[in-house]
Amino acid sequence: MEGFSRVDIFDTKGMEYLFVIGYLVLLIIFWQLSKKQKLVKQIQKAIGVLTANVLRIPQGLFYSRNHTWAHLEESGAAKVGMDDLLQHITGEVKLDRLMSPGEIIRKGDLLTEIHQEGKHLRIFSPISGTILDANADLSENPELLNQDPYKEGWIYRIKPSDWKTETGSYYLAEEAVSWSVKELERFKDFLAVSMKKVAPEPSLVALQDGGELRDNTLSLLPNEVWEEFQKDFLDFKS
Repeated sequence: MEGFSRVDIFDTKGMEYLFVIGYLVLLIIFWQLSKKQKLVKQIQKAIGVLTANVLRIPQGLFYSRNHTWAHLEESGAAKVGMDDLLQHITGEVKLDRLMSPGEIIRKGDLLTEIHQEGKHLRIFSPISGTILDANADLSENPELLNQDPYKEGWIYRIKPSDWKTETGSYYLAEEAVSWSVKELERFKDFLAVSMKKVAPEPSLVALQDGGELRDNTLSLLPNEVWEEFQKDFLDFKS
């Protein structure tokens, strides 16, 4: 046909165009993969990972083997509460059975109970003495137990009756840090045994990629595991 000429793109810059198109396609694929990976990381961050590095262990507090702490103030009163490892393991909980000012409590007596969706754990007192007051803020803001278990999330103020003797075996400063790390490892071993009874694929429930523990692990598990945890970690040992 007159006025018509055939152009072979492979004889011109057509190949360059194909390379550009192919490059753009690859960019789109990698962008989609990157977007997916970013989403996965965001989900993992939201779930949280429980490692020794996230634990808060303030100096100057006395930590009991039952995952409570006590701190003697200048006034002579002692604040008590539950430690950071326990709140990371349980997740958000509410308090039950708070005592009243003037009541006498002995070391190892029931201090309070924490509960979550029908599951509960008993918390025992690290010291003996007279209840001065309970933390009224916890009634309306139970999340303080998790957000700040030492400064704002304390449970009771107690006038101790035998402070020196009763806290002599507790962990302080660097000893508390070492003990908490060991307790975290012991908790991993506990899960490995306990979860075989309740979950066919326990790693999907309790572990992140790489074998790290999920934060708030107990919140994902049934009451049977809570009961075993109570016996192994919280029941009072002098």
